[in-house]
Amino acid sequence: MTRSRPWRALAVVALAVLALAGCTRAQEAPSAPAADQGPAPELRLGYFPNITHAGALIGVQNGLFAQNLGQTKLSTQTFNAGPAETAALLGNSIDIGFIGSGPAINAYKQNPEGIRVISGATSGGAQLVVRPGITNPQQLLGKKIATPQLANTQDIALKKWLKQNNLPIGTGPGAVEVVNIDNARALDAYKTGQLDGGWLPEPYASQFVLQAGATQLLDERTLWPNGQFPTTVVIARTDYVQAHPATVSAFLKGLVAAEQLGTSDPNAAKAAANAGLGAAGSKPLPQNVLDRAWSAVSLNPDPLAPLFPQLAQDAVTAGTAPSATNTKGLFDVGPLNQALTAAGRPPVDAGGLDQK
Repeated sequence: MTRSRPWRALAVVALAVLALAGCTRAQEAPSAPAADQGPAPELRLGYFPNITHAGALIGVQNGLFAQNLGQTKLSTQTFNAGPAETAALLGNSIDIGFIGSGPAINAYKQNPEGIRVISGATSGGAQLVVRPGITNPQQLLGKKIATPQLANTQDIALKKWLKQNNLPIGTGPGAVEVVNIDNARALDAYKTGQLDGGWLPEPYASQFVLQAGATQLLDERTLWPNGQFPTTVVIARTDYVQAHPATVSAFLKGLVAAEQLGTSDPNAAKAAANAGLGAAGSKPLPQNVLDRAWSAVSLNPDPLAPLFPQLAQDAVTAGTAPSATNTKGLFDVGPLNQALTAAGRPPVDAGGLDQK
């Protein structure tokens, strides 16, 4: 018995060494895709204080997101335009964001594994508004036209349209100068003569018209089939979707409820969106501006995925991207379709872009 004790001690040491080696191999092994970790402790949501983000404004203001999220804390952050929100999403500062189609595509180009479009939000709601007397594209030569930010959705749309109309982009009397300026500053810049118009989302286009005497030269809806194009979609970090599918589904149920309110009770939806603007740090809109802006948008959970290859090509035409981003794999509408089915609504089509 006494002679066997050293062998037992050696066996224990050997097992310990094997265990440590196993731990080291496990630590060195490639990480697997994020497993379902249950509801998230927090959902960090990004959006713009725009009527084109009415689904976010209503969902936050009326508590529709919070009600569906249960114990998950909802925190919010607002942005002026898509590129800044893209940086926040890819930098892990937010989890889900309402954003324009252009920046959504750009985010996917930067990190194809990092983000997915999980829903639509708004169609329409962008116009080219200009000084009175400008009635055709050629009269824009020598003028300064605003967009919210370089390579954002309206910036791409304007530059594409200018090129289609053979209007050079630049400075001087023979070109159209595109000025990237925060939406909140654009109206004052127009009033003081620093701008001659803007390709703007709502409610800023309506503010130009009703509060500064601008006229509408173009409604972007006229450029798209059936007047529909994805002004705002919802993107999420892929790892967040994988780790917290229940939280994503709960959020989307809240979004569907917000958009249903826009259909069933537009006055209540408008009031909630307007109150949401105030809560997000913007001034609530005068009723005439709110009404005009609201009439230009359509709350729509369908991201209109089949249009995204064209949108990717538009960035090339606009000169904001060297090549068209391959949008295959950009979409994950499974959770959205579950929320729509639960609400008695038909599913949306990813147009094959949910597969690579």
